[in-house]
Amino acid sequence: MKIIVCMKQVPDTNEVRINPETGTLMREGVPSIMNPDDKAALEAALRIKDASGARVIGLSMGPRQAEAVLREALAMGADECYLLTDRAFGGADTWATSSTLAAAIKQIGCDLVLTGRQAIDGDTAQVGPGIAEHLSIPNLSYAEDIRVDGKDVVVRQQYDESIHTVRAGMPALVTVLSELNEPRYMTPGGIFDAYRENNLRVWGRDDLEIEDENIGLKGSPTRVAKSFPKSVKAPGMTINAGADESVQFIVDKLKEKYIL
Repeated sequence: MKIIVCMKQVPDTNEVRINPETGTLMREGVPSIMNPDDKAALEAALRIKDASGARVIGLSMGPRQAEAVLREALAMGADECYLLTDRAFGGADTWATSSTLAAAIKQIGCDLVLTGRQAIDGDTAQVGPGIAEHLSIPNLSYAEDIRVDGKDVVVRQQYDESIHTVRAGMPALVTVLSELNEPRYMTPGGIFDAYRENNLRVWGRDDLEIEDENIGLKGSPTRVAKSFPKSVKAPGMTINAGADESVQFIVDKLKEKYIL
């Protein structure tokens, strides 16, 4: 059994700042990490490997420095990794990204694809389902539990007000919540092997069987016009009074702001 885990190198959002003039992310000096939802997906794949001997393959698309998250995946226990990096892939939106990743997955081949629910630098939750659509395979989202049962994958899905348990024949794609598990740490031996062994392949545009109109900026039907931080809300107020006094206080405030 082969499991491909898609992962993204993202800026640590605790350190991100927005340029107030350009509305773009200021990445200088900001540490990069493996996207948390993707790390949970990797841990889920590694647990399936521990139980059944599956082969786990990491896949990422990004600049050459994204190799760092794949080395981390190898140090955690992944068997091999692929980095898709080429100037032709630059500027890709979620459609072009999912199209490119799907092309790589099709060439590598697998039984199960695991991705994070969403990336913390975009929060679109579109790439995973997009990959499934390009590959014409079932998509099971918001997984809080995953198990393999023969040729099927069984997923418990978490929604706001309900939990669903669903089953799909493989190949299939599952998007994972960061709450699914507690990812393991890298081991010293794993770190050593991650940099010693030749188990990370770098693929460029010429290595993929995909049309130019489906990749990079050219293949992106959407554009990010501007990024901006959330506005800071004024601190709230606590009223220590009875029901009648509290209601009157609220009414007075609404009148003060010309809402009533």
